[in-house]
Amino acid sequence: MDQHLIAIDLDGTTLNNRSKLTAETINTLRSAAKDGHIVSIITGRPYRIAQHIYDQIGIQTPMVNFNGALTHIPHQNWDKEYEIELTKELALDLLAHRDELGIDTITVESKDHFWANQATKDVPEFLPNRLKPSQLLSKRNLSDNPIAMTIEYQPGSKKKIIQAVNEKYGDFVEPRVWGGPYNILELIHRGTHKESGMFYVAKQYGIDRTHIIAFGDEKNDQEMIAAAGRGVAMNNAIPEIKAIADDVTPIDNEHNGLAKYLRDYLKLA
Repeated sequence: MDQHLIAIDLDGTTLNNRSKLTAETINTLRSAAKDGHIVSIITGRPYRIAQHIYDQIGIQTPMVNFNGALTHIPHQNWDKEYEIELTKELALDLLAHRDELGIDTITVESKDHFWANQATKDVPEFLPNRLKPSQLLSKRNLSDNPIAMTIEYQPGSKKKIIQAVNEKYGDFVEPRVWGGPYNILELIHRGTHKESGMFYVAKQYGIDRTHIIAFGDEKNDQEMIAAAGRGVAMNNAIPEIKAIADDVTPIDNEHNGLAKYLRDYLKLA
């Protein structure tokens, strides 16, 4: 079979409902890689909370973080690595106006560092529950231009924050709302979505769009699923993703739906 790019979202797709990889999923992805396919994690997660999953799978191919704003090969100096940055000014501006905008927690991330105005127990793993003094968000500590920012806001503040960001930074910043029960906004560079990372990886390996198979379940997978040669929605995906997908896995993420689908589709051993 021809070489494919297998673009995999993590949460709700490759991971089960406890955010874990199963042995079946790991073995299937390794088997696909062994057969010459390129397995690429394409996630909204920052690198700091995706690296252990990449290492567990045991692949050495590019990973896309922050919904397309960082593409790199972990543990390697890859000359094709790229970052699409925001500005320190945006982070410090929001920090200065957080009370009037109704912002609780601001987390600012680069590839290897993060800063926040406070630690929080909300949304464990995704938002920092401990901060070193050097990670406290301030003009002095913020050493890098951020790649992405995560804003946990007070109920009812979403429109106000989006309006403030759009008025001042709308030419290059795109606010995106997290799905599910969270009052969380994500700020990334305008026009940066998962599909740009997916196509960039495909280009490095000379893989045509028709040989890209992409899996996802949530709103931030929309562009990737629509653009892939074969966009596959998980059985547990939101209706908007199922509506644009070429196919839907018969089984959900809690029961190795991605692994079973890949084994059948690529006829893996």
